[in-house]
Amino acid sequence: METLIAKIKTRKVLVPLIGVMVGLAGGFAYYHFIGCSSGSCAITSNPWLSMLWGASVGYLIADMFSGRSKKPVENNEI
Repeated sequence: METLIAKIKTRKVLVPLIGVMVGLAGGFAYYHFIGCSSGSCAITSNPWLSMLWGASVGYLIADMFSGRSKKPVENNEI
């Protein structure tokens, strides 16, 4: 039983972490291959900002697949 709990906890951490890493790589790739050469683009002219946005998007996408169960909200209206 404890190994099942450990697997679930590992998945809740590992999946978003992988999403962040893929997002970082994707953000840097976008900066390197497509980025803004004139410097007038706020995000794509700076590799750090591009990687930050990529990591954020990667986390949000991976968080959808992390396997967290949502508890139903009870309606206690009178």
